Amino acid sequence: MKKPILALLTCCIAQLSWAQQEDSLTIRRFADEVLTNGTAYENLRVLTKTIGGRLAGSPQMVKAEKWGEAALKAAGADKVYFQECKVPHWVRGEKEQARIISMRRDFVPPLNILALGNSVGTGTKGVTAPVIEVRSFEELEQKKDQIKGKIVFYNYPFNKKFIKTFYAYGDAVRFRGQGPSRASKYGALAVIVRSMSHSTDNNPHTGSTRYNDSFPKIAAVAIGLKDAEVLSKRIANDPGMKVFLRTTCQMLPDTIGHNVIGELRGSEFPNEFITVGGHLDSWDVCEGAHDDGTGCVQSIELLRSFKATGIRPKRTIRVVLFANEENGLRGGAKYAEEAKAKNEKHIFALESDAGGFTPRGFTTSMEPEKLRKIQGWSGLFLPYGIYDFSEPGGGADITPIHNQLGTPMAELSPDSQRYFDIHHAVSDNFEAVNKRELDLGAIGMGALVYLIDKYGL
Repeated sequence: MKKPILALLTCCIAQLSWAQQEDSLTIRRFADEVLTNGTAYENLRVLTKTIGGRLAGSPQMVKAEKWGEAALKAAGADKVYFQECKVPHWVRGEKEQARIISMRRDFVPPLNILALGNSVGTGTKGVTAPVIEVRSFEELEQKKDQIKGKIVFYNYPFNKKFIKTFYAYGDAVRFRGQGPSRASKYGALAVIVRSMSHSTDNNPHTGSTRYNDSFPKIAAVAIGLKDAEVLSKRIANDPGMKVFLRTTCQMLPDTIGHNVIGELRGSEFPNEFITVGGHLDSWDVCEGAHDDGTGCVQSIELLRSFKATGIRPKRTIRVVLFANEENGLRGGAKYAEEAKAKNEKHIFALESDAGGFTPRGFTTSMEPEKLRKIQGWSGLFLPYGIYDFSEPGGGADITPIHNQLGTPMAELSPDSQRYFDIHHAVSDNFEAVNKRELDLGAIGMGALVYLIDKYGL
């Protein structure tokens, strides 16, 4: 098997220009360092297993910030510091409860649910009410006169026809974000939302919701996919049934969080910046391995391996472990705000926040001529299985700096098939991450940063 692989690499290098052949050798040296001496996987183990879920405002958030500071120093950053920002402080409270109440004598196990992030609670006594099922906002409007005093069940499944599953997520997530307030408008007491997933298990997937202040805030929960089907069938066949919901979550006053930043100072243009990062926070119900522990440790590994291989960037590389992406995006907003206030020159921003699976390419948002320049380097990425530079996009945390400063941005685009099986669910743990896939993502990120730093855009 080694001969065909060697032949492919030789062929790829042979088709490159002399300058690109030199770049290919540098990237290969960087890749060898990551694959043989990489620390990303061990860093991830420590983050997930000794700290775990680290929602903004929680004690684990503070522990994670200290972990990030220590990891960046150990990686060899020239400078490590905190950037303070206010973050929301939502707490889940006691274990959520949901069960079907019926005059039938058959036993139905409790429903597996999780409160949506930022949701209000039902109160300690809970809510008991009939359930009305809708599969679209159009159906909600059609049934608006039937909603008062009921629980609305948004049963909208992922569209299986999308090959890239982020499109299915983008299609369905509106029910999680907008669903509670749109139901409250017509007098709903609470909402149940089908989890944002196409998994085959019954784990509910949390995620943030956004209230419209024009309407009362009502409790909102996500339900596991198997129980979503149970509930749907029960509604159809047992018209008199009701559901009991109890959640005790609440929003506390804002508190202090931090972006954790490590810099590798530029040798020629130290006041020009390339940002690389992921978000340090995660939902409280999981270890936050793929979302987004992998992005954080890949970014730290990029800095470490640059130092280890003697790659001296022309521009200052900033590794940013962003605060509060999950339920507020305060860290990304603060980073952009300070960059603008200081009139900093930002050349490029890269994020990894789509999981630590096998890298396939990068999504980008930049001017066409800049994208064409990156696409011109595609031959340098092919030996590492990275080939797709066609999709628009960019990370949530770097979108503010893209919008405010016009900074070209990109996001690592791994294979997405397994991501939403675990996204925001208890199954997003360290064991779900493959070391080789994690390292390959760091290699792709390092190659892109190296080339942009060397040649600019």
